[in-house]
Amino acid sequence: MASHFHSMDDVINEPWRIQFEFFIDEHREMLNECLAGLTEEQARRRMVPSRTTLLGLVKHATFVEKVWFDEAFTGRPRSGIGIPATPDESFILADGDTIASVRAAHREACAASRAAAAPLGLDDVVTGNRRGPLPLRWVYLHMLRELAQHCGHADILREQILAAENPE
Repeated sequence: MASHFHSMDDVINEPWRIQFEFFIDEHREMLNECLAGLTEEQARRRMVPSRTTLLGLVKHATFVEKVWFDEAFTGRPRSGIGIPATPDESFILADGDTIASVRAAHREACAASRAAAAPLGLDDVVTGNRRGPLPLRWVYLHMLRELAQHCGHADILREQILAAENPE
């Protein structure tokens, strides 16, 4: 996590910006950590009919970072950023995707997101998103919503995978 704050209690009386960034970074790290201690097979294991896997969730989160903190900020096309055209495609795992490579790419994307947002205020508007101009505050809230949702998915998938390895 990029923040020097260690818990929710540390940020209760801080400005909104610090609170948003703390919660976003906390969820970024939780999602990245869903892969810790797993085998490559476990990380790729499909437990649901969709393409959603633990490795795919973290790969998708990297896509989301680049959509919201590169495309939305710069207006560059997804092809120029090097990301898939659609969210669904961002879950597709390449043969070379590993726990280490996907976690590293995610951490790099998060660092780039923090750097892109640093000079902006919460009310500053980014204009490159397909929805049109959006204030950074909206982007932060959307990111928090999306990350929280995917952290929940990851918790359930990880629980299923680990339970299959160690049935009671």
